[in-house]
Amino acid sequence: MNFPENLLYTNDHEWIKIEGDIAFVGITEFAQKELGDIVFVDINTLGSIVEKHGVFGTIEAVKTVSDLFLPVKGEILEVNPIINDQPEKVNQDPYGEGWIVKIKVLDTDYSDLLNAEAYKATLNI
Repeated sequence: MNFPENLLYTNDHEWIKIEGDIAFVGITEFAQKELGDIVFVDINTLGSIVEKHGVFGTIEAVKTVSDLFLPVKGEILEVNPIINDQPEKVNQDPYGEGWIVKIKVLDTDYSDLLNAEAYKATLNI
């Protein structure tokens, strides 16, 4: 399983790639495997400010729907246009073309985010 070192992770299985005050957010490879085939991603917070750990949307797999939680407080700037028509990209490339939202970071408290090794340790794999 892949755990890119340049990302930070949450216990809820989201990842964040921070580039200054802009960040990309998605779900981890572990999360997409647990969910199974992704069929729909619903983000209804575009343009909104979402609190840290707040729900910014949902992700639907064949048998379940799960909330998506924002790792840091931020404004939702963009929803990945690829996943509207091809939600399976989240399964195929969760750390690349399968990113979910782009945000403007409004809080730089990253103290509860995990590096790759710490996140991997939470999975007991």
